Amino acid sequence: MPGLSPIEGMSPLNPEPATVDLVIDAASAVCMILGALMSLAAAIGLLRFPDLMSRMHAATKPQVLGLFLLLVALGLQMRTWWVWPILVVAWLFQLLTVPVSAHMVGRAGYRTKHLHKELLVTDELDAVVQKAAGKVARDNKTPN
Repeated sequence: MPGLSPIEGMSPLNPEPATVDLVIDAASAVCMILGALMSLAAAIGLLRFPDLMSRMHAATKPQVLGLFLLLVALGLQMRTWWVWPILVVAWLFQLLTVPVSAHMVGRAGYRTKHLHKELLVTDELDAVVQKAAGKVARDNKTPN
């Protein structure tokens, strides 16, 4: 229509591609910044926390969310649908392996005395370890 400015002639149901790109870029930038801050928080926690259990918590919790936000930002910037399944698989793999590895590191640290027991509120693993140590001691005393 002649005489209408681009804003007056624009339909609210069909925004211009430049506007959509601007919104996607802004959402991507927010996700990147938040993801980077979460990863930075994990790194600072690894350096500043006093014992193994606190460091392990700092390394796992914010890192998974930070990776998720960075993968979302990457998916938004790629602007293709085929990249999303790959990003979801990468995030699910991280989501499934991080708790298992943290658990194993925590168990190994507990058994090798790399933690401060005075910082623990409850020690639920102590009874299990004592029971296992008693069984091992009894097994070593019995003659074959």
